Amino acid sequence: MRRGIYIAILGLLVLSSCKDSKKGFEEGYESAQNEAQEATEEKIENSPKLYAFNGGLIEANDKNLFAQGDTYKGETITLADAFYVIEHPNGILLWDTGLPENLVGEEAYTSPDGAFTISRQDSIVKQLASIGVNPEDVKYIAFSHIHFDHTGGANNFPEATWLVQQTAVDFINSDAIKGNSFYDPKSFEKLTNKQVLNGDFDVFDDGKVVIKYLPGHTAGHQGLFVSLAQTGPVILTGDTYHFRQNRENQVVPQINYSIPESEESISTFEDFVKQKNAKVLIQHDMEDFNMMPKAPQIIE
Repeated sequence: MRRGIYIAILGLLVLSSCKDSKKGFEEGYESAQNEAQEATEEKIENSPKLYAFNGGLIEANDKNLFAQGDTYKGETITLADAFYVIEHPNGILLWDTGLPENLVGEEAYTSPDGAFTISRQDSIVKQLASIGVNPEDVKYIAFSHIHFDHTGGANNFPEATWLVQQTAVDFINSDAIKGNSFYDPKSFEKLTNKQVLNGDFDVFDDGKVVIKYLPGHTAGHQGLFVSLAQTGPVILTGDTYHFRQNRENQVVPQINYSIPESEESISTFEDFVKQKNAKVLIQHDMEDFNMMPKAPQIIE
């Protein structure tokens, strides 16, 4: 009789212990889930956000300008002209500004040599307003390079700090820029607050937004690495490549400032992409541009 009572009591204790253990496990699992969710939300909150904008359209009527020899002879190609806003907890970086704004509301313009036909639909100020950003909100402005199709809206941001390579500054102050139709120094003449760089630069000093020095297409040409919470690491090419075919065959355009520097930068770029396992966004490539969410949607 007593033995049966002891066994019953022991069974109740074991059952109670199992229930407590199960309850403890469930509470612990729920707590761990909540902590993981909070950590994910905090990571997203503290990570950069990337916005992509349409800075115009370029019809390259002579695709062979983006090669050497006769690689693309007789071909044409349509190029995007994207620009980007990187919203970081410590400030906003504007990357490129698109084609000249005097194109807005006008018919497409074809260059006298017939090589390019360009157009732009909206001003940069109007486009940034779609994400609640005013010109004075922009802390930093940087161009992948200073060709006219990247500096078109720059003068709207006179209060921003211009992140520019020393080699670009040297070129701007040289005779080589004078009369060169690929450049329009007046389009960025209001950017008087310069921070001159000498190579790679960690913009917010946390490794999440890094300018990569990739000279060759122009003096002082740059790419941009951005570490996003959900998408992961991405790199904006600038004009290291103009379209996917360029990258696949590692073709250096005949219009580049320095072909040897371009070849070296391509090697540097590809090594960095592998190191970071980064997603490559070719800024002028229409397929890359079309697949991206556009502002006001966020690339996180």
